[in-house]
Amino acid sequence: MIYTGGTIGMINDPENNMLKPFDFSQIKEEVPELNKIKCEIDAISFDNPVDSSNVNTEIWEKIGDLIWDKYEGYDGFVVLHGTDTMSFTASALSFMFVNLTKPIIFTGSQLPIGTVRTDGKENLITAIEIAADKKNGSPVIQEVAIYFEYQLFRANRTTKISSEHFDAFKSFNYPPLAEAGININYNHSSLFRSNVKEVDYFSGFNAGVSTIVFFPGITIDHLVHMFNNPQIKILILLTYGAGNLPLNDQLIDLIQKQIKKGKIIVNLSQCIAGKVDQSKYETGRQLESVGVIGAEDMTFEALISKSMLLLKKYQDVKEISKMLLHPLSGEISTLDT
Repeated sequence: MIYTGGTIGMINDPENNMLKPFDFSQIKEEVPELNKIKCEIDAISFDNPVDSSNVNTEIWEKIGDLIWDKYEGYDGFVVLHGTDTMSFTASALSFMFVNLTKPIIFTGSQLPIGTVRTDGKENLITAIEIAADKKNGSPVIQEVAIYFEYQLFRANRTTKISSEHFDAFKSFNYPPLAEAGININYNHSSLFRSNVKEVDYFSGFNAGVSTIVFFPGITIDHLVHMFNNPQIKILILLTYGAGNLPLNDQLIDLIQKQIKKGKIIVNLSQCIAGKVDQSKYETGRQLESVGVIGAEDMTFEALISKSMLLLKKYQDVKEISKMLLHPLSGEISTLDT
């Protein structure tokens, strides 16, 4: 169990009535129910826990490197993380570890584990049970997942939808991997299994990625500035509906010129459910005809983290473009293998 930071790891300091991180080496004293789980638990805490809004690619690499260093010594891993950027971090880990044979379960809470009404205890206990669960000697879960409020989701399919409710995460384009009630009921047909049995690990990111959010009234001058930034290698267009834009000759010309210069342009819908279909409407077909890549039903969090990893891993524009739509860890429905 790795505590990186976040609300779940906080308890009340009786001296000043302030919340402070507690010592995770003493986790079984704070959550005695863990003694009833039939597995051995080792706990590691970051020396300086990170608020999830301060998480960056260096933190992703730190978590990944730590798990990779200890991968052979443990049957599963639970990562405690702040909720605000959990989907980004968990998605990134799903692309850093390819062909996983063990579970990496992210969880956290909306209330500190030291408060009476905390959701943290149930999330933590069940996440550990899932990480320890085996069938016929093999881990039931063999991918990166997020457990929150009685549901287990594929990590790279999740989005945080609420800052107030306990059910803070949803997976709109893929069914839950499991639901926890009296029993933990797994949706076995939805669990990811790789055809390759050797896990691959890559740690590294290039932040040359940016986004443009389209809205009625956006000007071409604003777009020119964003498109012409030489530091940006992958530009994600956050479009309407199934991937539509208010197209005109100036915008099409701008897109074509940037693609010819080697910039990768990706079309991602602003809708959190459904997918980009560039063949559905004329505006989408125009984008496809000039070389814009439709992101299918990837989440924003998955596309951002995957793009940064691919930029670091590959140099060739054609290879990066190909790999963006190549399923690494079940992040694209229509291309699942």
